[in-house]
Amino acid sequence: MSKIRVAFLAAFLFFTVSIPAAGQSLVENPSAPIAPRLPQAQPQSPAETSVIVVKPELSDEQLGDLYMVRKDYREAAQVYKRLSDQNPRNPVYLNKLGIALHQQAALSLALKYYEKAWKVDPTYADAQNNVGTIWYQRKRYGKAIRAYQKAIAVRSDMAVLYSNLGYAYFGEKKYEQAIASFRQALAIDPQLFDHNSSRSGSILQDRSVDDRGKFYYLLAKSFAAAGNVERCLIYLRKAKDEGYKELAAAKNDPVFAAVLKDPAIQEVLAPKPLESSQP
Repeated sequence: MSKIRVAFLAAFLFFTVSIPAAGQSLVENPSAPIAPRLPQAQPQSPAETSVIVVKPELSDEQLGDLYMVRKDYREAAQVYKRLSDQNPRNPVYLNKLGIALHQQAALSLALKYYEKAWKVDPTYADAQNNVGTIWYQRKRYGKAIRAYQKAIAVRSDMAVLYSNLGYAYFGEKKYEQAIASFRQALAIDPQLFDHNSSRSGSILQDRSVDDRGKFYYLLAKSFAAAGNVERCLIYLRKAKDEGYKELAAAKNDPVFAAVLKDPAIQEVLAPKPLESSQP
């Protein structure tokens, strides 16, 4: 009789831990992916026999942003195009579509969507900045300057706008205006030229210039005006390496007066010793 009772009790315990209650499931989402089961000692509960992997769902915008990070610009453009079609009054989607196209060198299409974004929201400085960058890449510096000025009129706190404006002035050979713009950019962000300071919605200027020696000299002058000796020295050296012939002009330029006492600056500005001729 005691053997019968033990067998009955064992059978009862077996069914209570193996069969879920009515209307319940050991796996809350039967369609969810289940990770492979690792070998282990005797499992003590159903929770130890299966691990449910929960995959976070990405929104369409997040998916597009992920494609951009991976530099899958074509896929990103497809996602942003769908979003902008569904939300034609959303300037962010229009601008992001423009950026994805811009990265594929489809400049005309990119410009079209940047301008749409600006038309939808005339306070969206990122879109107008990107309009300016298109014109800059096309070497239409006058149009680029006007676009950057429009963007600055609504967002005067963005260093990238003044930086891009400075490049456009440099392209127009308006060097004093370029220096003033770079100086304003550095006042907002002193590390502007040490990192990629573009915002998520703004394209940073491609920083390609024709006269690199003069460009570096002007940057050195901007840093001198800001009192940054270290960065001034770096760009004076770059200008010298590019063979800039008017480097010595810094000695008589009042903007450089505060940094001329630095021995490293003096060394860079010193004329190269004449090489002795071989007999």
